[in-house]
Amino acid sequence: MRDENGRICFIAPELLAWYDVHARDLPWRVGPAARAAGVLPDPYRIWLSEIMLQQTTVATVKAYFERFTERWPHISDLAAAEDADVMGEWAGLGYYARARNLLKCARVVTKEYGGQFPEERADLLALPGIGPYTAAAIAAIAFDRPEPVMDGNVERVMARLYDIHTPLPTVKPELARLTAVQTPEQRPGDYAQAVMDLGATICTPKSPACGICPLRDPCLARAAGTAPELPRKAPKKPKPTRYGIVYLVERDDGAVLLERRPEKGLLGGMLGWPGSDWGDSPAEQPPVTADWQTLPGEVRHTFTHFHLILSVRHAKVAQNQLPDTGEFLPKDLFRPSDLPTVMRKAYNLWRDS
Repeated sequence: MRDENGRICFIAPELLAWYDVHARDLPWRVGPAARAAGVLPDPYRIWLSEIMLQQTTVATVKAYFERFTERWPHISDLAAAEDADVMGEWAGLGYYARARNLLKCARVVTKEYGGQFPEERADLLALPGIGPYTAAAIAAIAFDRPEPVMDGNVERVMARLYDIHTPLPTVKPELARLTAVQTPEQRPGDYAQAVMDLGATICTPKSPACGICPLRDPCLARAAGTAPELPRKAPKKPKPTRYGIVYLVERDDGAVLLERRPEKGLLGGMLGWPGSDWGDSPAEQPPVTADWQTLPGEVRHTFTHFHLILSVRHAKVAQNQLPDTGEFLPKDLFRPSDLPTVMRKAYNLWRDS
């Protein structure tokens, strides 16, 4: 695994041998034994899992993936789905632009490719919502193309294997180069999953289990005792805090006032409570004239780039009162699970008050 000059050699044989025994059982994965027997991965399931896994953990994604594939087992089923139904099933996964692009991509693949994903990385990159990592992952895992796949787990494995101390994100190009060097021509899909499994189960961010790692002999960071410190990360800038107001309107027949947010922007296309803009000093923007009551407590939520604190107002109105924005949804059609997490937190505050 190292040559006569101490340089790291090709790691694929040892890693694949480990993967053949220790591969994780995941609902979207065709395991090494099944693949060796000729079972091919379903590109639809690989694509769907990779989109869901962006910024989300495997543990969280499993249940969502199983619900999606039970309801929409083929990409043509997803392409024909109502936008609101898909957004409702997505609620809680966050990063809602992924769900909007999911539908766009499903419809493009169904209409322009006859429901079959293209195999080449360049063609995959042209599809909505598919970036360099996802395109490489689909090409490698679904079609066994020798494309280098680099996620956070792979970055960590490579940084430790080569004992690289340059911090992220500056070091990303170097880690990408090393990932490409190590990607084999044979079984590249299994290899990509093996590196990710290694990072998820052994070469973990904290307390890596170096003693049972299949790459412990060539790993320079293990030899130097620096593995737990890597990869280094540049200091993060503190997230700003924004403030807002949401208005929960209940009609005397139990209907609630909801509005669909604009397609672009945070929570795009999702149902939510009417509210103010989010900023330093939000202005009151009630959707209807009413006797507003401020609920005790507040909603706190963190997005990628900022923290959000919401004050919640509540009011009851008569059936004949028309709102300035949004529409009333009958009580029997309202499902809190269709709301994005931050809006569901506001509902929970109201329900529990």
